[in-house]
Amino acid sequence: MNMSEIFITYGQTEASPATTMSKTTDSIETRVNTVGGPIFGVECKIVDPETNEELPDNVDGEFCARGYNIMKGYYKMEAATAAAIDSDGWLHTGDLARRLPDGNFKITGRIKDMIIRGGENIYPKEIEDFIYTHPKVNDVQVIGVPDKDYGEEIMACIILKPGEESSEAEIKEYVMSHMAKHKVPRYVDFVTEFPMNAAGKILKYKMREQAVEKLGLHAASKIVTA
Repeated sequence: MNMSEIFITYGQTEASPATTMSKTTDSIETRVNTVGGPIFGVECKIVDPETNEELPDNVDGEFCARGYNIMKGYYKMEAATAAAIDSDGWLHTGDLARRLPDGNFKITGRIKDMIIRGGENIYPKEIEDFIYTHPKVNDVQVIGVPDKDYGEEIMACIILKPGEESSEAEIKEYVMSHMAKHKVPRYVDFVTEFPMNAAGKILKYKMREQAVEKLGLHAASKIVTA
């Protein structure tokens, strides 16, 4: 498209709406694989979602930002504001990310999408990115489904490329051969589409509800997870 100087900006409405941005002088790799570094006047950091301690480079945690552009608060919603912005003025975005040694940030998922399997934190995006490399896979979404023994288990919902056929065993073996055992999906479901809202956003909570019905996990779904 001859758009040789395109770059990316990342943020959310609560940050008016930007926090990081790559530069036209960055490499293609940086512009494609990261959301750049902090914009002028904005501080960014990665923290442990549970302890709020700042994390070092290359460690996944919650992306936080502070600066002149952060909202004052949600209108007449003091509790929601306090949950989003801490006493030091840091906006907690709910996004999982890591800071790279070069100062750029990489978004790796959403905290609410994180799967907690037997106390182990599992990030769906990491598994999704790998399953995407399977030559038969056109699209994939990884979700957590309730489990009576581990709290949650991994489920991969896969749309195959036209004309392709696969099996649960094939996908599991593919993941097992390249990733840690605890990241192998317990369930694999081949579908033709994902539930979406009017804006085209995939509704993972709907996928979870459908999985509970399809797999008969109603009893396990009463388990409270983080």
